[in-house]
Amino acid sequence: MSSVNVARPDVPGYDELVPSRYALKVGDIDVMVISDGVLPITAVTLATNAAPADLAAWLRDMFLPPEMLDWPLNVAVVRSGGRTILIDSGLGTEFPGFPRAGQLAVRLDAAGIDPASVTDVVLTHLHMDHIGGLLVDGLRGRLRPDLRVHLAAAEAEFWEAPDFSRTVMPAPVPDVLRTTASRFLDVYRGNLKPFETEYEVAPGVMICRTGGHTPGHSIVRLESGGDRLTFAGDAVFQPGFDNPEWHNGFEHDPEESARVRIRLLTELAASGEQLVATHLPFPSVCHVTVAGNAFRFVPVVWDY
Repeated sequence: MSSVNVARPDVPGYDELVPSRYALKVGDIDVMVISDGVLPITAVTLATNAAPADLAAWLRDMFLPPEMLDWPLNVAVVRSGGRTILIDSGLGTEFPGFPRAGQLAVRLDAAGIDPASVTDVVLTHLHMDHIGGLLVDGLRGRLRPDLRVHLAAAEAEFWEAPDFSRTVMPAPVPDVLRTTASRFLDVYRGNLKPFETEYEVAPGVMICRTGGHTPGHSIVRLESGGDRLTFAGDAVFQPGFDNPEWHNGFEHDPEESARVRIRLLTELAASGEQLVATHLPFPSVCHVTVAGNAFRFVPVVWDY
């Protein structure tokens, strides 16, 4: 495996039959992708504007179940310029209906990463499966008091009075998203470092607002030594390569989300850089190529 310095070698890791972390380098930047686990989701949520037969055919072609499937949750720890940056934080443990998610605190320990070493958190957006981990007592109490939490100003503003009129979610979900985001903003308001369009968190680590999925949804671009990687948050879902115009039920502006997705995938295909996204199969590190009027997901070969 590529030599990385994210983990602390003096802390023994847990023995896992199935690995939950993957380390790589982007030039001089250390990156570790960590699985927060999986949560169940109805298949129809992946493509709310698709014809049922088309969605069923895609699921069969991908060897995925027709009704309920496991949605991966990926977060990342990035080290650059003396700063240790957590990108998103997973679901947390306050949602009993999702017992296989909310693993971040345990898996940070397994990777030998002390939460007190995290200097910055970057949030792609404030959906509960991206911020819940920071509300868990077992993690929140171990973070440093001067932690800097970066998110788009438009995202914080949106969640003061969120609009769910264009989403397609089960009835309880909007209320839970609203209350979780409100609680998060109350708890971390003193740590927030909002930005307008983009902000360089550390050398070669740039957070950029895309909008679409939520008004302040953002991606993280890493660049060092000629290498590049984008953490795309919820700009890209698994069906979005073959069917980039399919709408996800959690998108607050589905049409803009599709435009963002197509623009981003087109750019990644042209640049050849690596992609990581929250809900792609772990560790989700891949390349993108153009395939006719759509795109193709090309997983990287694991570097042991």
